[in-house]
Amino acid sequence: MSDTEILNLNEIEDLAFHALVAAGTSETNARLLAVATARTEADGVASHGLAYIPIYAEHVQCGKVDGQAMPVIEATRPGLLVADARTGFAHAAIDEGFRRLVAMARTQGIAALAIRNSYNCGVLGLHTGRLAEAGCMGIGFTNAPASIAPSGGSKPVVGTNPISVAAPDGAGGAAILIDQSASVIAKSEIMKHAREGCDIPPGWGLDAEGQPTTDPNAALAGSMAPAGGYKGIGLSLIVEVMAAAMTGAVLGKDASPFSGTRGGPPRTGQFFIAIDPDASSGGVFQAKIADLVQAIHGQKGARLPGDGRSRARRRAETEGVKVNGATLARVRALIG
Repeated sequence: MSDTEILNLNEIEDLAFHALVAAGTSETNARLLAVATARTEADGVASHGLAYIPIYAEHVQCGKVDGQAMPVIEATRPGLLVADARTGFAHAAIDEGFRRLVAMARTQGIAALAIRNSYNCGVLGLHTGRLAEAGCMGIGFTNAPASIAPSGGSKPVVGTNPISVAAPDGAGGAAILIDQSASVIAKSEIMKHAREGCDIPPGWGLDAEGQPTTDPNAALAGSMAPAGGYKGIGLSLIVEVMAAAMTGAVLGKDASPFSGTRGGPPRTGQFFIAIDPDASSGGVFQAKIADLVQAIHGQKGARLPGDGRSRARRRAETEGVKVNGATLARVRALIG
């Protein structure tokens, strides 16, 4: 078996779909996850791509996520949708919720979607990017099982808790897409290093005693290193308030882990805000964004958040994606 294999995006989607269905996921949910997996691989975020399919499959089979569940969504106020994911994949609640959210934002100027009782939503920026592609300013929050200890403490209380902001470019894409977690690195990256038996770079994690470590397993048993020290803790708390407290989801400190089979459904949450930028900017939003982007791209070597993913996606559409051979073997084994 080769170390890597090149697959086109349709092949990646097809592989993910059949593996998920074989594990007990409904075809509707499997397709949503498969599309997200292909897009994630295209964006160069391999830790959240095909490498996550065996984890999804294991969690469907052990009951951490209901692969057959479909969300129940209701409008509790004119500008607010609330979705109960019913311990299913977040993707189904997001997909159905966005159909209504974008229309509400266009009519009212702003609208929000709160999701509770859900499972890992994958790459948060993938979802806010969809709002930008629809012409809305997209803001998203998602909480995760506790993996970061508070400043001065040693026991994890909050998760890596990503936040994402996507600004539309007026042409069906995102001019700016910020997607960052409260930790130095996403936990899935440390999990990936642990699976592959590789050390993690210094500064990524702390062991159970709060000491820096390059052992991924020690970091997983200890704490993720917060980005920017106490500022990372603050960011994580903001997300916890928005994605858990505001949605009625389970706090990260009480949620079962996204890895392994211990515990039942994590029942975490997501919160999305969609805004029609013309409703607040007086019609000058796109000009302001273009000016801001040019101020950065006009500098030699300067990059915007999301530039790397955009370049990777364009390359993947024509050249395909290099996928780890061991990952492919695990996914193909699920299909039989």
